[in-house]
Amino acid sequence: MSVILQKTLPFAPWMQAHTTKLPGIQPIKLTEWLQVDEVYTEQLLEKQEILNNQFDQAHVMADECIPAAEELLNLIVTLLPDLGFIVSGKKVQRPDGIEVLIDITKPLITLSKLLQEDFLIMTEQAGEHVLIGGCLCFPASWDLLEKFMKPLTFIHVPVPVYDESLAKRVERLLSSVKPETPLMRGNTLRYTNPTLFLPKRNSDPERKEIRGDFIRSERQTLVRLPKTKAVVFSIHTYVIKEEDLTSSQKIGLQKLGPLLPYEDS
Repeated sequence: MSVILQKTLPFAPWMQAHTTKLPGIQPIKLTEWLQVDEVYTEQLLEKQEILNNQFDQAHVMADECIPAAEELLNLIVTLLPDLGFIVSGKKVQRPDGIEVLIDITKPLITLSKLLQEDFLIMTEQAGEHVLIGGCLCFPASWDLLEKFMKPLTFIHVPVPVYDESLAKRVERLLSSVKPETPLMRGNTLRYTNPTLFLPKRNSDPERKEIRGDFIRSERQTLVRLPKTKAVVFSIHTYVIKEEDLTSSQKIGLQKLGPLLPYEDS
């Protein structure tokens, strides 16, 4: 696997008071949902490598997820021009000049060729949101197959702070997400290993990373699809050396001491 590092971190969760307390959610505009950053091409090449070699670990799809995945692809295609993409019929030219064919029969794979974000799709079943599909090329110490078709309470089993009270708050948040107003949060992890593809199961004794010099931060968003009503959880992954943070980000991080906010893994 390649080592791909950003040189800037545009959103540092520990720098804002309202994002340093769980769940740290804030509303954003739909036009702010997706991002293209400095390592766009490198991350997309890495995604392709992962899907070529670890497809079964990176992609899952229940039959019931297909309509939502198709709706997600169609929605995102309408947003691409504002991000520097050129859409022409069933073809899309990426900001780096590479042309991608829109394949509606492989919606999440197509999105993996277009965007840095990983996409996970959830629907509400018996009062709790369940993961029914996704393409996760950059897992931060968790395993997509282990979480597939499981509710949020199981998905967050290894997170110490995810107790019953927080679980209820998160469920209420997901139920309240409106199509026109996505929600966004961020997490912060210290890693010794900067590799993007780090799947680990709950039972893995080495699932928890030793604190290192790499800051891994995920910009996570929740978007409600207007037709299928499914909730899309997207993850834009940043990995940056601590030394490359801005002066104010370094100072803010040092003030936290050994504990970081939102250590989800």
